[in-house]
Amino acid sequence: MSPTEASANIQVYFSDPESPIAQFSLGGPDEALQAAIDAARLTIDVAIYDLNLYGIRDALVAAEQRGVEVRMVVESENFTPEELLAFTSAGIPVIGDDDPEAMHDKFVIIDRYEVWTGSMNYTLSDVYRNRNNLIRLRSTEIAENYEAEFDEMFSQGLFGAHSPANTPNRKITINGSIVETYFSPEDRVEARLVELVNSAEDSVYFLAYSLTSDALAEAMIAAQVRGVKILGVIDKAQAANAGGEFERLTANGIEIRLDGEEGRMHHKVLIIDGEIVVTGSYNFSANAEKRNDENLLVIHNANLASKYMEEIWHIWDLGLP
Repeated sequence: MSPTEASANIQVYFSDPESPIAQFSLGGPDEALQAAIDAARLTIDVAIYDLNLYGIRDALVAAEQRGVEVRMVVESENFTPEELLAFTSAGIPVIGDDDPEAMHDKFVIIDRYEVWTGSMNYTLSDVYRNRNNLIRLRSTEIAENYEAEFDEMFSQGLFGAHSPANTPNRKITINGSIVETYFSPEDRVEARLVELVNSAEDSVYFLAYSLTSDALAEAMIAAQVRGVKILGVIDKAQAANAGGEFERLTANGIEIRLDGEEGRMHHKVLIIDGEIVVTGSYNFSANAEKRNDENLLVIHNANLASKYMEEIWHIWDLGLP
């Protein structure tokens, strides 16, 4: 799959269940990530909620065997000893959260320079049946942010509410694009999202697997009242969840469709004024805000925003009115 480039150092990939070769588990964003793992020279750190792609598994094992230092943090409930055997047999250290809170991250740091993140778990369903995004950033400062979070979990065993707020480079610039990095629950992500919606002058478009945040819904309604265009798609299986904001938002005149595909609409994306992209593992929910280990990027880049808008409109056209 070819990436869409915001700049030489920021690229995004989208899963495509409609692709004629998706049914053969070919051509997905995982192939780009696997190629990056194959090219790693020194270190690979992986924090992943779920993983069952043999290609990614085998690439990590091969990296360890050629001398790359590979380390992993996983959500314990998703990995059986049998599933972990390939990694542990190769000498890859794997740390589980062993906690009722969910280690919900999906990121890879390569050679302390390249970060891959987004909404996509490394599973057949998320890559080839569900709608997801996978974004790559090349920046030592962004990598340093993610390494700090990884080491909290891997080296210190600090998960969820125990994780300290110590991101070293909260806001940096990559080739003229401001990039903000946040981790949950320590960084009060919801407050930043509300601030972004409150700052919108023209439009807020979104793709939401889950949207149960009262504060975010209130900010969207207030923005709609002051004339900001609000439009989005919510995963149909999640829309009726307890605490969901779908009915409240539609009752206030906000245009929302439920996704119209068999798989999950698993994105967690906001686009502000066609210029700012919000993406990561963070669902717009109380669990993401208060309990889970999550990561989120705010990227000020109109070119990148246009690529995400193409995805939004495509999913909108497939949606259920």
